[in-house]
Order: sequence, then structure tokens, then C-alpha cells
Amino acid sequence: MTRSLTIDTSTSQTIVALIEAGEILFQASHEGAMDHGAAVIDLVDQAIKIGGTPSQVIVGMGPGPFTGLRVGIAFARSYGLARNIPVVGVCSLDAIDVDHNDYTVAIDARRKEIYWARYKDGVRIEGPSVSKPDEVPDFIIGNFPSPKKMVELSAQQNFSEPFYLRRPDAVPTAERG
Repeated sequence: MTRSLTIDTSTSQTIVALIEAGEILFQASHEGAMDHGAAVIDLVDQAIKIGGTPSQVIVGMGPGPFTGLRVGIAFARSYGLARNIPVVGVCSLDAIDVDHNDYTVAIDARRKEIYWARYKDGVRIEGPSVSKPDEVPDFIIGNFPSPKKMVELSAQQNFSEPFYLRRPDAVPTAERG
């Protein structure tokens, strides 16, 4: 039986869960976009104490802010490598559970922008993209990736690279104007 540790840091929340055979053994989140580093360590520690050792790690690959994504992905890859277990990357927007057939989901991209994707019958048909909110009609915002949906997606997805949709704020000194 596969026991999946899910980690997502694509939003302002650090979300960690341990799931086996569709049953949630542990699920918790921590609010704070600047706290992903400490929160992911604490939440994974709690998950393992309560639910046991995972046999795979599923990580949200974004889109999301550069540093937040990096924290979750680096932790997931390091954890998997140290335990010799697979790490599967899924699109964080795809993991947002919405009870509609046709919809657009979005998460805060900061800088007065949103990361978004459009779905038809639960399948992504456009995106992920980054835009100003007034450029995207009828989007749903405020929902977060679902660990159960991350596990479902891991059977069909395995993204090895994060969804970085814009350049990071930090630039080398030589490129500063």
C-alpha cells in the first residue's frame, strides 16, 4: 500500500498531508508565505509521528512565488533522496478541488497579479498563466491545493521542473540598471 506525503508551498499556506488508500492519516497547514521553511519541517515531522513513514512524496510544482516553491520542492526532493523513495511533481493549480465542470482557478501571484488556469470537465485547457486579475474573467480564488487531489494527479503527472511563470525579483548585480 502506498503511503503518500504531500507537500505544497505554492500559496501563502504550507500544506502537508499523509494519505494512504484515500484515507487522510494527517493533514495540516500553516498560514504565512514567509514561513514555508520552518513550517514544512514542523508539519512533516508531525505527519510522520502520527501517520508513519511515507513510501513516496508528492510535491506541488506551482505556479507560485519563486522562493516559496523552491522551499517545498527542495525539501521534497531532499527527503525523497535521503529515503530512496520517489518524488512526484504535480501542478498546484490542477490540485485545487472545485465542484464545477467549467471553471478558472487562481492563486495570488503578488505584485497585483494572479496565477491561473482554465478547466473544462476537470481537464486543464488553458494555462497555467500569470495575469492582472481584470484580464481573467470569472476566476475562483481563495481555494488551496487539495492533498487528496494531489495524490490522484500523481498517477497522471510527474513534472520535474517547477512552473515559474515570471523572472525572479532578484537579479545579478551586472544586470541591475
